[in-house]
Amino acid sequence: MRKSCLFRSRRMGVAAYLALLLAFTGCGQQSDVVVLKMGHDLDRSTPVHLAMEYMGARLEELSDGTMRVDVYSNGQLGAERELIELLQIGSLAMTKVSAGPMESFVPRMQIFSIPYVFRDHDHFWQVLDSDIGRDLLVAGEAMRLRGLGYYDAGSRSFYTTRRPVYSPEDLAGQRIRVMESQTAMRMVRALGGSPTPISWGELYTALSQGVVDGAENNPPSFYISKHYEVSNYFTLDEHTYVPDVVLISSYIWNNLTEQQQTWLQQAMDESVEYQKQLWAEATEHALRAVEEHGVEIIYPDKSEFMDKVADMHESYRGEPVYELLQRIQAMD
Repeated sequence: MRKSCLFRSRRMGVAAYLALLLAFTGCGQQSDVVVLKMGHDLDRSTPVHLAMEYMGARLEELSDGTMRVDVYSNGQLGAERELIELLQIGSLAMTKVSAGPMESFVPRMQIFSIPYVFRDHDHFWQVLDSDIGRDLLVAGEAMRLRGLGYYDAGSRSFYTTRRPVYSPEDLAGQRIRVMESQTAMRMVRALGGSPTPISWGELYTALSQGVVDGAENNPPSFYISKHYEVSNYFTLDEHTYVPDVVLISSYIWNNLTEQQQTWLQQAMDESVEYQKQLWAEATEHALRAVEEHGVEIIYPDKSEFMDKVADMHESYRGEPVYELLQRIQAMD
């Protein structure tokens, strides 16, 4: 059996040891191959899933066939929070989650759900590629979560079913679906709407039945989810840039050899560049497609939205995330 399949059971305990055996599906049966199980809740057609497959293919090439990633899509292994918890106990090797729900595990991740932190897409990636972004990836080590990299999820904007949103005042009285993120709920309240947490899988029905009046997400997700079938207006206010984060269980990472870690990180880094290209193409296609379907694309005055959340920014003064906010906004 390979060194990577030998787990430090004395330190980890029986439960964690058995969980690791499940996450490393290749161990014990094919001792010359390490197979990492990876789950996520998106469709197989998304740029994120395609990037994961690319990462797996590159890992096989780099490791000369001694490592691979088996990707389970469409929530087969659970919703985002469940996947994170599976990583924490080592029952799953890897996952992709939005940085939004991650703030429950790594409080500083709330920076991504604070509106208008980033000036534009270039500034956003400048931050992710800096020490700030790298430090956030490993900030979850105490929770047994290690970030390998970020995937582009573009900017999030509002879409509504009945009433268009040209300014923050138009959000008044509208129930807006948000992720399970306290910061996202604060943002919608600050802008005048009523935040309503609903799982992604239930959102289409909630929009069509009037349980909520709208939601906020990026153009590709709006298109792939077919939410444009029940939402007539898409307001590109681009209030937040919330990346996807690729995580690996610290249990799993620490039981890979140094060479295996290097191969996996390189495959991840290459998949990031591949995914960014796919994302740009998907965004352009999505906006064109939903407009052809009859959705009104609205380009509002963003300054009105920024003014509404100025007090929200100041409310973080004295908290660790405020210093992070100041560092980001000071970057050239």
